[in-house]
Amino acid sequence: MNEHSRSHPFRHSKQDREASHHTPDTEQTRAPAYRLAFDDAEFLCRDELRPIRLQLELLKPEMLMAEYGIESTIVLFGGARIPDPAKKETARTKTLADLSKYYQEAREFARLMTLRSKENGNLEDVIVTGGGPGVMEAGNRGAQDAGGVSIGLNIVLPHEQAPNRYVTPDLCFNFHYFAIRKMHFLMRAKAIAVFPGGFGTLDELFEGLTLIQTGRMNRVPILLFGESFWRSIVNWEALAEAGTISADDLELFQFVDTAADAIDVIDSWSTETKAADQA
Repeated sequence: MNEHSRSHPFRHSKQDREASHHTPDTEQTRAPAYRLAFDDAEFLCRDELRPIRLQLELLKPEMLMAEYGIESTIVLFGGARIPDPAKKETARTKTLADLSKYYQEAREFARLMTLRSKENGNLEDVIVTGGGPGVMEAGNRGAQDAGGVSIGLNIVLPHEQAPNRYVTPDLCFNFHYFAIRKMHFLMRAKAIAVFPGGFGTLDELFEGLTLIQTGRMNRVPILLFGESFWRSIVNWEALAEAGTISADDLELFQFVDTAADAIDVIDSWSTETKAADQA
């Protein structure tokens, strides 16, 4: 984290934090009450401090990405269990093995978008994933294939997990709150690419669709990779026919099957947006 020039004459909090670790060892200094509040992990984890923790999770990635210069992102959502095609024999089911082709499409899509991102200094159209395995790994890996950077937004889960090795270390974040993590996915999004996945992927997809549908977020391309997969798990037309969504809502997303298809949609969207802005 960059150290900004200080605009006040007060002693730096780092100095007092360091000094507090070298006080005389007495009954009083050993008491939890004596710890500096911002240096007291037990205190910060109290239920009453949840609003502060939410704010910190919003601030830390925001500040670091701003310092890095990240201006816009291309979001990749998708299943953690979808394997690299080279390892599809390890898949838990035949369907997962068959879906391994989308690992390769995610990797290629991320590679192509990152080549563009490099042209603007890795500041725009930066790939962001959930930082885990499967499709997420493919996205970060594709960015590395292109020699660019990518973001990983990991989250602490009950089972042991770690970021995939393709995430740019300075842009690898860890979250406790799903809600704040989802905000960071969308705050800089210029497009959202959604690959086959499970509950987490569905949650992320419908969060984006709902925000756009309700006007809480500007419209961006939402690309669903694998039309047959998505039509098999969601009866989109039935929602419109039932009246629970409007027919126009079916235009909030587009089906694609390849990285090239997705690039074409994004390019067409950019052209149409520029034309509308100039009209």
